Amino acid sequence: MKELTALALLAIAVVSVAALVSGAGYLDVVLPGGLPAGNAVAAIGLVSAAAVPVPLSAPGSVLRVAALATLGASMAWLPASIALAGNLALNFTGWRGSIWLGFSLITHLAVLCTLAWALVCRCLAIRRGASAA
Repeated sequence: MKELTALALLAIAVVSVAALVSGAGYLDVVLPGGLPAGNAVAAIGLVSAAAVPVPLSAPGSVLRVAALATLGASMAWLPASIALAGNLALNFTGWRGSIWLGFSLITHLAVLCTLAWALVCRCLAIRRGASAA
């Protein structure tokens, strides 16, 4: 069940990134409340990717702690971005744009590293299980 959850979250992340990379037309749609759909899709993709390592890691492990920390940072990404920009469209001016860029880079790299770590650990565990049988 954990693997199925992780796979579903990974699929959501991949679809979100694919939509952003393709520049889908619906990303420009403004959602109720004024948030552009592209910003929501970016946040959903980031949180989904960050959530993948959580079910794949053992409770109490260093990987689980890192996974929960990156999940928290990814969940804070959109609210922090809106606060720094001062608007829902995420149009930045001055030093706030530099702070946002650094925060975004660190958050995305942490999510990618934690995701890779979890996938490598899962593959090694599967390999160890296969060789033991």
